[in-house]
Amino acid sequence: MAIKAREPVHKHLVIYSDGAARGNPGPAGVGVVLKDEEGRIVKKVSQFIGHTTNNQAEYSALIVGLEAALELKAESVDLLLDSQLVVNQVNGTYRVRSLDLKPFNQEALKLLQRFKSYSINYIPRERNREADSLANTAIDRHIPC
Repeated sequence: MAIKAREPVHKHLVIYSDGAARGNPGPAGVGVVLKDEEGRIVKKVSQFIGHTTNNQAEYSALIVGLEAALELKAESVDLLLDSQLVVNQVNGTYRVRSLDLKPFNQEALKLLQRFKSYSINYIPRERNREADSLANTAIDRHIPC
């Protein structure tokens, strides 16, 4: 009988997410870094998402990060993004006027309801370099040289 190893449960995660689109709209990717309470990386995501705008890519990165945290059974998350627009729309400070962004905003809010608690905050791009690099690497893998 094989014994299956249990994956560690991370009750609280810090999520760095970033989306990038070249051409706006253009080829786009997302980068996400999830860290535990001690700052150890527990998961990284670098994913090409097709042809979108920068703001759609930013929302997509947030959604991918939230889905990854749920897969890891996180109960609470701190989200760190370098998109003031997305942070302020999710916090309710800004209205979502763009019809193209409304479904992304609604999906993010729906996922956030699955956590016991969360925070979402803006950070300068310099503090989000790893997620930015992952997003750009995803694009680079899909753009012919």
